[in-house]
Amino acid sequence: MESILTAIITGGLALVGVIITNIASNKKIETQLVTAQAVTDAKIDTLTEEVKKHNTFGDRITRLETKVETLERRTKDE
Repeated sequence: MESILTAIITGGLALVGVIITNIASNKKIETQLVTAQAVTDAKIDTLTEEVKKHNTFGDRITRLETKVETLERRTKDE
């Protein structure tokens, strides 16, 4: 009877140890994922701003080309 009780106590303590280890590991992984997600979000925000700047650059170039064409026509007409 004593050996059965010892086995049950040992098994229970081992189970508690595994549960505690798993909880700690999950918290660590969750923290790493949150950090990685925050970094990814920051990078996406930065890239979004760069794309917006790039898009306005294209619009400005188009307007400049139109102005240059207009000026070229005016100089040809003169």
